[in-house]
Amino acid sequence: MKVEALDKFWADKSRYDLAEKRFYEGPQKVTDRSHYSPLVSEIAKAREHIQNSLEKIDGVTLDDGSKSELAKRLSQLEGENKELKSQVSSLSQLLNAVVKRLDTVEAQLKLTNGVSKQPESEAKKPEASEKDDDDDVDLFGSESEEEDGEAARIREERLAAYAAKKAKKVQIIAKSNIILDVKPWDDETDLKVMETEIRKITQDGLLWGASKFVPVAFGIQKLSISCVVEDDKVSIDWLTEEIEKLEDFVQSVDIAAFNKI
Repeated sequence: MKVEALDKFWADKSRYDLAEKRFYEGPQKVTDRSHYSPLVSEIAKAREHIQNSLEKIDGVTLDDGSKSELAKRLSQLEGENKELKSQVSSLSQLLNAVVKRLDTVEAQLKLTNGVSKQPESEAKKPEASEKDDDDDVDLFGSESEEEDGEAARIREERLAAYAAKKAKKVQIIAKSNIILDVKPWDDETDLKVMETEIRKITQDGLLWGASKFVPVAFGIQKLSISCVVEDDKVSIDWLTEEIEKLEDFVQSVDIAAFNKI
């Protein structure tokens, strides 16, 4: 083989092919070494993200309206902050006052549990002595000491007048108007005789009234009789029992009407 032919021969062709490829891809592709190290690629991405963020922030501008609104919000927040501080201070003062009151109450309870029992007994002694002194002093005095003959006479006259007025006062007597239905045993019972026997029942405060015969059924009649009784003197139960004692004539007694007078 000749020497001229050796000068045109490339022993490491793959390396030269790579160099030619980089030459044609340009300078940016040649400097890109991301395929060599993933860390270098991540760093480059982070730098690019930071740069884009800074550019966006620089591009933001506030107009006059936004500035005034922002200033109002800041002043409002400052006022609310001051108000909260004042409320916190007032609450702390109230808490301190409550704590002081609790301390005093605990101290009083401790005293009442044993320490102050003896002073209480000692304090009761002057009160008892004051009561005794008050008992000794009679502020009003007795009637025998202050009344003279004229005052006693006037008092007796007033008592007598009051007693006479009370005696003349009409007392209201509670009375009741009652209508009784008295049933016989059968139609052969003589209702007139039965009525006569019933009217023989007498009592202080009992006054018999009108009566009539009322048909019941099958020719049987019953006696309907009225009476006026004083509630304090005559009992309705007593009256019905007395009528039912007339067993030869009376089968039963019912209260048909009961009215207060």
